[in-house]
Amino acid sequence: MLEELLRKRRLEAPNVLDFASSYGIVSALVRHDVSAEAFLRRYEDRKLDRLTPRQMASRDAAWLSDLPESYPGARFTGVDVAGNAVAYGRAIGLFADAFDEDLEHAAPSAPLAETLSSTDLILECGSVAQLKPAALERLLRASAVNKPWIVTSPVRGNERKAAFDLLRDHGYVVETLGLPPFPHRRFDSPSEQARAIDIARAAGHDTTGFETTGYFYAQIYVARPPEEAAVAGR
Repeated sequence: MLEELLRKRRLEAPNVLDFASSYGIVSALVRHDVSAEAFLRRYEDRKLDRLTPRQMASRDAAWLSDLPESYPGARFTGVDVAGNAVAYGRAIGLFADAFDEDLEHAAPSAPLAETLSSTDLILECGSVAQLKPAALERLLRASAVNKPWIVTSPVRGNERKAAFDLLRDHGYVVETLGLPPFPHRRFDSPSEQARAIDIARAAGHDTTGFETTGYFYAQIYVARPPEEAAVAGR
C-alpha cells in the first residue's frame, strides 16, 4: 500500500502515523527490511531478561540502526494510550514523534493535530477494538487537508459499521482489495475461542477454517479518496 501511495501521490518520503502503536512493531516492519520472525527470535533470547529497560533500549536502537531502511527519509509517528510503550518506540528511533493520547475521549493536542495535517498514511494493526468512530472522527478532521490513506485490520466480528460509514461520509472508499483474512493471534482458552466464534458468526463470517483452527482472524481494509481507490465509488 505504501508503494502504491508513493506512486500515486509522487511522494519520496511519506509521513506515516501508527495508531495504537504500542512499542512500534508495525512501524518497524514497514520501515525496516526485517521480518516478524526476526523479532520473535530476538526476544526469545533469555539473556535479554537480565537487561535493564535502558540497556534494552540501547541494544534495540543499535540493532534497528543496522537494519536497511525500506523507505529512507520516511517519518513515523506513534500514538497510543500506553505512554511507556510509545515512549520506548521513540527512544529506540522508530518514531520521530510519539504521543500518549486517548483520542477516543479527547481531541488531539496541538502538536499531534499539526502532525496529522501532514500525514500521508495511517496504519492501525492489532488494536482489538479497531478504530472507534469517536477517535476516527478526530483523526479525519485533523488530517482532512492531506486526506491520508488509512489501512486498518480489525479482528473479524469487531468491524464497526459506524466507522466505515464515517469514512464514507468523509469521502473515502473502503476496500479489502480481495485480500484474505489472516491469523491475528492464538486463542488463550477454549472459552475465548467460543466467544470469538459467536461474535464472528453474528457479524456474518463463516468461521470454518478460520476461527475454528484456534486463532483470531483479522481482515485488512483500505480507505482512500475515490480518485485513488482501486474501484471508485465502491
